[in-house]
Amino acid sequence: MSRIFGAVAQNGYVVRDIHAAMEHWINVLGVGPWFYVERVKTDYFRYRGEDSPLEMSVAIANSGDLQIELIQQHNDAPSMYKDFLDSGREGLQHVAYWTKDYQTIYDNALALGLKVGHEGQIGGDKGRFSYFETELHPGSVVELSDISGPKGMFFEFVRKSAQNWDGSNPIRKI
Repeated sequence: MSRIFGAVAQNGYVVRDIHAAMEHWINVLGVGPWFYVERVKTDYFRYRGEDSPLEMSVAIANSGDLQIELIQQHNDAPSMYKDFLDSGREGLQHVAYWTKDYQTIYDNALALGLKVGHEGQIGGDKGRFSYFETELHPGSVVELSDISGPKGMFFEFVRKSAQNWDGSNPIRKI
C-alpha cells in the first residue's frame, strides 16, 4: 500500500504487438477475457506539457483484483510509452493507482515534487490519467487514474467478467 497513492490496481505493459501479447496471456497464463480497443480516442493527450497526437491500442483483463493493461503505440508521437520502447525495453512499464479523488492526489503528488511525464483524458473530466516520472528501475512509472466516472464502472465489469471466465470468447473488441 502506498501512503501517497493507495493500493496498486493495475500493471501496465507496453508492447510492440498487442495481439501476440494477448495470446500469451490467454494461452500461456490463462488470463482473460481481454477487452480490446483498437484505436483509443483521447479527449487530449500531453507529453511533458505539450499536446501530442498519440495513437494507441489498449487491451485490459483481470487476474483476480489486479488489472493487466497492454498498450501498443502506433505512431511516433512523443509519449512515455515511446520513450520506454526507444530505450530497448518492452514489458512492464507502469503500476497504476485508481482514485475517486483524482485532483487531491494529483495535487499532493505535485506538491511532493513528482513531475508529470504524460497525461490525458478519455470520456470527459472523470476520465483523467497522469503518469509521473518515477522510474528508478524498469516498471516503476506511476499512473494515477480517475475512476469516479464511467471508466470505474467499466473496470468493475472487466474484473467481474474474469471471475468465472471459462476460456470462451477470449478477446472482446469494444
